[in-house]
This record gives sequence, structure tokens and C-alpha cells, in this order.
Amino acid sequence: MVTATFRFYEELNDFLAPARRSRAFDCACAKAATTKHMIEALGVPHTEVELVLVNGESVGFDRMLEDGDRVAVYPKFETFDVSPLLHVRACPLRTTRFVADAHLGGLARLLRMAGFDTLYDNHFRDSEIVALAAHDGRIVLTRDRELLKRRDVTHGCYVHALKAAQQLREIINRLDLARSARPFTLCLHCNAPLRAIDKALVQHGLPPSVRSLHTHFSTCDVCHRVFWEGSHWRHMRALLDAAMPARYEGA
Repeated sequence: MVTATFRFYEELNDFLAPARRSRAFDCACAKAATTKHMIEALGVPHTEVELVLVNGESVGFDRMLEDGDRVAVYPKFETFDVSPLLHVRACPLRTTRFVADAHLGGLARLLRMAGFDTLYDNHFRDSEIVALAAHDGRIVLTRDRELLKRRDVTHGCYVHALKAAQQLREIINRLDLARSARPFTLCLHCNAPLRAIDKALVQHGLPPSVRSLHTHFSTCDVCHRVFWEGSHWRHMRALLDAAMPARYEGA
């Protein structure tokens, strides 16, 4: 029988049984178990893990566990540099793109509002989400930890917050996205790029008050919606300010 001692750090403890949080504990391991197998068996999706140390040595997810091993499991580091150590993912994604599961439609719209390419359909099956993530190099966003445990999901975030505005702040902070935001450059409905359009080309379909008050407009070439900086835009701008209070860059 192989028994290893585990210790999880910071927010990874949220996935553990209360008696195992923020402390070292012994656990019997399955035969020929790897670090990935046991970390996920204890409830932590592999996508939430940035670094694994076994007996003080940085290892990958394929490290076979041996009797007496001491395993320390860390999330993404915010305050110190771990670049000399072995991260469990081979490389970061070059472009930040997302695919959100069926329960995160509000978050998907807000990420698009901030300028992040985000696929969402409330009819997506888990297998479709996994395939899209693999094909496009997308980060899976979900509140389903079992989805994040799938072998083919290499980058993902378990979303802890329940309300869309709080979820946006959580993802922006966790992935340090504030400086990458390009607000109001994507259609909230289609995820397609917006482009500026001459008022003369759209004014026939505008309400009289909008025609008289606004001069700058943009449109989506997929759904053909027209956007302007009205009260709804100001509300969205305030929401972005709240999500990125110190580093918000306006459109």
C-alpha cells in the first residue's frame, strides 16, 4: 500500500473536504497512481494547479507516487516568481480566448464586452466545449469541476463567484487581464468584431432621440446590430471600471 502526504495551498483548499483544508494529511493512493490522478481524486481539477512539488522537487502530472512521498500542490502564483521551477503546463496560451459552459452566459457577455473572444451557447455539450478548447486554444470556464478534470482540457478556470459581475472581476484578477482588455470591440451577441459605421448609413433605423444625441456608431457584420454610447453603454463602462478599478483602459 502506497501512502503519501498531501498539502494544498491557497484557493485550492476550496475543493477539499473541510477536514483536509490548509493542513498536511495522509492519503492512501491507488496502485501506480500519478500526481494528477491523486490530485483530482481529492477533488482538485488539474487546470487549477500551477506547480507540484514532491519531496521538495518540482514534478509534472505524470510523476508516479511512492510510499512516504510528501506532495505540495500550488495554484497560480501572484506574488513571487516560480519560473526556475517546472510548471505543470508546458506553455501558456499565446492568445487569451475562452469557451464558457451553459451556466455562464452572463459572464460570456461581459468578457465579450471587455474585448475577449468568448464562445458560448447554452446548448454546448461538454464534449463540444472540450473540442473547441483544444482546436482553438481556448480556456474553459465552468463551475463543473468534473469538466476540468478531462484529460484533453489543458487550460481552464473553475469559476467560484455566482453572479456575472463578480465572475468577471474574478477572471480578470486571476488571469491578470486588465491590461489586455479592449472594451467594446466585440459584439456581445455574436462575439464578432465591431466596426465603426457612418451615421448616415444607419440613421433611418435609429430612434429620434438617438439620432439627435449621438454621432458615433458601430455595427456587427454578423447580426447587423448597431451600437452607440447611450445609457446602456455608460452602465457597462461603470461595470468594467468596477472589475478593473486600478488598471482599466478605456476603449
